[in-house]
Amino acid sequence: MAELREIGKTGIRVPRIGFGSTGLGSIPEIYGYEVEEDRAIDTIRAILSQPNAFLDTSRCYAMGRSEERIGKVVHELGGWPDGRVLSTKVDRDMETGAFDASQARRSFEESLAALSVDSVDILHVHDVEYANDLSEVKGRGGAIEELFRIKEEGLAKAVGIAAGRIDLMMPILESWDFDVVLTHNRHTLVNNNAGPLIELAKSRGVSILNAAPYSGGALARGSAIHRFYVYRPANDEVLAPIRAVEDICGHYDVPVGAVALQYSLNDDEITSTVCGVTWSQHVEQAMEWAEWSIPEGVWEELAELDKTSSDPEA
Repeated sequence: MAELREIGKTGIRVPRIGFGSTGLGSIPEIYGYEVEEDRAIDTIRAILSQPNAFLDTSRCYAMGRSEERIGKVVHELGGWPDGRVLSTKVDRDMETGAFDASQARRSFEESLAALSVDSVDILHVHDVEYANDLSEVKGRGGAIEELFRIKEEGLAKAVGIAAGRIDLMMPILESWDFDVVLTHNRHTLVNNNAGPLIELAKSRGVSILNAAPYSGGALARGSAIHRFYVYRPANDEVLAPIRAVEDICGHYDVPVGAVALQYSLNDDEITSTVCGVTWSQHVEQAMEWAEWSIPEGVWEELAELDKTSSDPEA
């Protein structure tokens, strides 16, 4: 997995596997378990010990705890380590929903302080669907305008949009010259909702980050243990597509997580696949899963399953 791919034409090069930090701040309501600080710190150390590590976070993850825990490791290391790529996001005001230029700048400055850095490699405008007023994000004096200003100031080398709803993302992607787009939970073994977004990004020369290939954990931990799908508690009906995948993988005795990860890695349109991790051993496990030998029969049987194109968060 040593191959590096460029983000747009920015010179930023990322490995095929990146690591997401949503759960590292501990959000039991969407993952079903707590993540203590020592465990999170060990996981961040494991990520950054890789020579070409790619770590993605956000100001809003666990109300800032994700960035704060990363910042503690960065401080411990004496600064952001050379050769690693850091990505974060500007977020709305989590209380009011405001998302204008001043809020974007405030969010970014809070990120720099929490992360113990002076700049970042990749900066996204995040979760635009939750803003009070989308025109505030897109219009004059809005968050996107400020995002590009931050890039012009040299404080971020690449800028992108990271969100869920593709119906809101695509018009924005058509209107601005982003370097990268991040989609999550929508290009997986059971969902292809992001297909049109990926095609649009490809046509515009925009790099594509595919986050959450495990559908929030069910395709990694197993539906019997992890009864959550896309960050929500899930019933048997919701988990049925996951179980159909598990049945096929069980027949061939291959880990579902390896198949879910390689589904994304095998797609040449995807620049990097961002996997959420909450244990240090998950970092090495992802590397092992990336190289796992998967019989062709697995892919052939998976191709016969129905895959939804609906929004998984709808």
